[in-house]
Amino acid sequence: MQNKIKKFFYAISSTMLFFPFLVLGQYMPPAETGLPVNSVYNVVEGIMKWLLAIVGIAGVIGFAIAGILYLTAAGDDTRMGQAKKAMLYSIIGVVVALAGLVALQFAFTMWGGTAKF
Repeated sequence: MQNKIKKFFYAISSTMLFFPFLVLGQYMPPAETGLPVNSVYNVVEGIMKWLLAIVGIAGVIGFAIAGILYLTAAGDDTRMGQAKKAMLYSIIGVVVALAGLVALQFAFTMWGGTAKF
């Protein structure tokens, strides 16, 4: 009995795979489906812009926190050193994020696109 049930489900699955019109899987052009039509570059650019925004916000917050740490150090050299390192790391983070966006624009330009600055 189990073998017959398995064969039945295999037959149904095969039918659905080989005859898409039975499961209403007809091809529709993307314009008619309402789905967005984008290139890989546009998707990667959108992700990079979101990441740049997040890193930019985190960098500004980190820089502000480092400034508060520096102000509250009260002459303690170790705390001032930690605050300076935090400032440096926040600046480096923002610069690296901007370098990623510039690298993306460079790659797009080298592949034959036009710069979008």
